[in-house]
Parts: sequence; structure tokens; C-alpha cells
Amino acid sequence: MSSFFQRNLRSSMKVAALVLACSLPLAAQAHRQFLLPSATIFSGNDPWVTVDAAVSNDLFYFESFPLRLDGLSVTAPDGKATATSNASTGKLRSSFDVQLTQTGTYRLAVLSNGVFASYKLNGQQKRWRGTAETMAKEIPADAQELNVIESQGRVETFVTVGKPNTTALKPVGAGLELQAITNPNDLVVGDTASFQLLLDGQPAANAVVDVVPGGIRYRDQTLASTVKTDAQGKFSIKWTMPGMVWIGASVSDKKATVAKATERRASYGATLEVMP
Repeated sequence: MSSFFQRNLRSSMKVAALVLACSLPLAAQAHRQFLLPSATIFSGNDPWVTVDAAVSNDLFYFESFPLRLDGLSVTAPDGKATATSNASTGKLRSSFDVQLTQTGTYRLAVLSNGVFASYKLNGQQKRWRGTAETMAKEIPADAQELNVIESQGRVETFVTVGKPNTTALKPVGAGLELQAITNPNDLVVGDTASFQLLLDGQPAANAVVDVVPGGIRYRDQTLASTVKTDAQGKFSIKWTMPGMVWIGASVSDKKATVAKATERRASYGATLEVMP
């Protein structure tokens, strides 16, 4: 069998697998949202970082959807918001630039707050997604068997100019967040990094954290692993290979703030770079 035929066969199998996954109820969980910076560690005067934002199965390959930048937030090393430039959204990815004018660690995040609903109308099953503000206008008042779920998401990455600091990494106390015990731009193969997962500013105990190295497209195994947070929401990861790594977690509870919502789902995802 020629290598060309093998590559095309593997590609066809991936497409078939994706079609099958899209027919399953939990298919959305297979798609990972991520921010991919052009680099994470910088030196020099006022460097620039370019960040791509996408949703895909294969990290960090642009194959599915762009990640919308409506909730984009960049926090500078002094803890204040800073501007972005050249933001755009294409067919498969979004992108933006940030001029790094301060020394220290930046936090770049895309935040989302939404609502998922299912209901019946005239005997037909309906599904809806949008914002809390538009839900009352777009879901009929006579809808039956209404089920509403609030969704909170944070997707982020970190970049540092010169010496790292922690001011921008301070949790805001809303949704699922990562508290850096080890600076996220100080990760080296062979070292063990420690973090704390927080939900509304409090430890997220017994949560499962996925750890997925990039480059899935170019190997037979994902090399994905999981770790579990302890009673204080803390967890550790020992880095075994260099490159970009995605970590993520999701939790659900009954602490919804949206009217008529009976459940809240909070998710978190971050792109980290591990140096050789």
C-alpha cells in the first residue's frame, strides 16, 4: 500500500469518525476550544504576539470552527486591561495581535456566558442557544417541558516579557479558573508544575483535569492524560515532552444565576508551552 494511499485512507477515516461523533449527544465535548500564541516567552522592547483562536479536534490544527472573540480580554502585567489589534474572524479561525509594552506576565482570555434550552412546542422537540437577555424573547411563552442550562466558559493562554510576575493571574472569582502556583510561563520538561482549580473563587475539589499535548494530528496516540484535583482544588503535572499543551476541565452544579435555569455548566481550557 503506497504512503499516499495510506495518508488518504487515514484522512477518510478521520472524516468518518467526525461524522459519527457529530451524531452522538456528547459530540460537542470532542471539540476543544483553544488560544494559540505565536510564542509565550519574549524579550526586547515592545514585542508583539499574534494569537489564533479556534475550535477543533486535533490540537492545534484549524479544522472546524473559529473561536469568536466577543468575550476577548487581555490583562497586562500591572493588572489592567490592555488593547488588542487586528482582530478578525475567518472560516476556520479568529486571530488578534497584542503589543507587549510591559515586563511581566500577560493573561489572554476569551470569556463566554450563554444559555442552552430544550422544550416542546406543538408536540415537536426544540433546541435553542443564546444569551440570557434574548431567551425570554425567542422562546415562546407556551413552550412545554422547558429545560434551561446556564453555560460559563473561559479559554486562555499566557505570555511573558522578561521576568514573570503574578498580578495579571489573580482570579476574578467567577466561573472556573486556574490559580497559578507555578507560573504558567515557567514550564520545563522534567519539572512538575502545580496549579489550583477554582470555581467562583473557591477550590474546585475532585475535578478531572485533561492534559493533552499538541500535535495529535501527527501521531497514532493522543498521549492525553488526566489528573484529579484534591480537596483544595490543587493538582500537579510532570512535563515529559516539550511543546504546546492544552489543559481543560468542566464541572456542573445547581448554582445557575439565569432565570428558569436548573443547572450551571462551567468549563475551562488553557494553552501552555513547555520548554525543553
